[in-house]
Amino acid sequence: MVFADLFFLYFFLPVCLIFYFMTRNLHIRNAVLIAFSLIFYAWGEPIWVSILIISAAVDYINGRVIDKYRGKPQARMAVVWSLIVNLGILVGFKYTGFIMENVNSLLGTSFNVPNIKLPIGISFYTFQTISYTIDCYWGKVKTQKNFFRFLLYVSLFPQLVAGPIVRYSTIGEEINDRKTTMQDVSEGMSRIILGIGKKVLIANALSKVVTTCFGEMSDGFAAVSNISVAGAWFGAAMVGLWYYFDFSGYSDIAIGLGRIFGFHFDENFKYPFICKSISEFWQRWHISLSSFFRDYLLYLPLFGKRRKYGGLFLVWFCTGLWHGASWNFILWGLYYGLFILMELKIGKKRMKKWSPVFSHIYTKVVIAIGFGIFYFEDLGALGRFFKALVGANGNSLTDSVTTTIFRNYLYVILLAVIFSMPVIPKLKELCMKQKSRAVFIQAAGVVCNVAILLVSSIMLVNTTNNPFLYFRF
Repeated sequence: MVFADLFFLYFFLPVCLIFYFMTRNLHIRNAVLIAFSLIFYAWGEPIWVSILIISAAVDYINGRVIDKYRGKPQARMAVVWSLIVNLGILVGFKYTGFIMENVNSLLGTSFNVPNIKLPIGISFYTFQTISYTIDCYWGKVKTQKNFFRFLLYVSLFPQLVAGPIVRYSTIGEEINDRKTTMQDVSEGMSRIILGIGKKVLIANALSKVVTTCFGEMSDGFAAVSNISVAGAWFGAAMVGLWYYFDFSGYSDIAIGLGRIFGFHFDENFKYPFICKSISEFWQRWHISLSSFFRDYLLYLPLFGKRRKYGGLFLVWFCTGLWHGASWNFILWGLYYGLFILMELKIGKKRMKKWSPVFSHIYTKVVIAIGFGIFYFEDLGALGRFFKALVGANGNSLTDSVTTTIFRNYLYVILLAVIFSMPVIPKLKELCMKQKSRAVFIQAAGVVCNVAILLVSSIMLVNTTNNPFLYFRF
């Protein structure tokens, strides 16, 4: 089941809310959320809900063991067992085929390459349970002694299948005690509608722009072979905007849904394209993932001691690999690692002296190339893309196809560029100063929300499958 679906918006969610708010009893409310979360997950893949429950059970037990044997070898073994089970599940489903392909390629063997279907959300909920176990071991969170409350944390449907990666420290207390105010409901609904609008009105249109420029992401060889220099740069920029509005739209919906149920998730995106450095970009983009690797992997002792640069490249290797079992994702991660290293060497003080114009050009060029690397899973197509960026494959400076696409989708591109910047927060800030017109401003906000929801719903009428991009990760 997906959020950008009429069945979810007009049946599943209303029914869930009715059952949830029928009672004030927190135990019953938690039970309602668990039931609807498991139904939500099992809707398309009923068999794989068992993996989620197993993962939750394993780390619930690990947490109890850590609490009972704190400071003893059994507690450390619980952390090791958590890593073995969760990473074993993740590697088994996500990377087995990739490993066998590379073994066959390197050794000339002919082992069977399994085609294993990836359970939705496995990259997110396994990281959540790992973070819980480690935080229990470090004493950062109290051990949850009720399995069903812990299962609620793992399975909570707003963030289950595509994040953000919500840590137990963020919502642990709210699982045990929370309240929902009318302000929570109002702001939550507005956030949900904003996310739906991002996905349906902007991201879906941008996906058509990208596939017209580059072809499908798994190949794209033929399309990128004939594209112009301008077309290559334009397409890469559109990939970035497409991924931003698709993934940040999902995060907005997740945060809004959580707010309605009394949970306060951390922000996952903070207008990343206004950054003036690549380090700042990653402080604003997919924050829950980058902070996870920073907190749990960056300072990991390598070969007996903490190694600053070794830890840095381990983080970026894993960041790339987390996104998919393909060499382009690993290259993408290491690509960003190189720029983070370069900026560390230059230093923040020196970079602050750069011209703002230069800083923005530098970051946007690096980011655009990065999204090109991310898009092309076929390395042959990726090589063609690199050549197209500088005209090295004999392509022209411009082409009629790119010009036509730009003209046909100009309104979407302008909306995407405008709303990738903090326009909405600035408008809210301006409106807060106009206290004399508060009623008019509130009414205008309601009208905008209704209009976005109505137009999005109309566009979803003939859509049978509208998944978010990060479902595949």
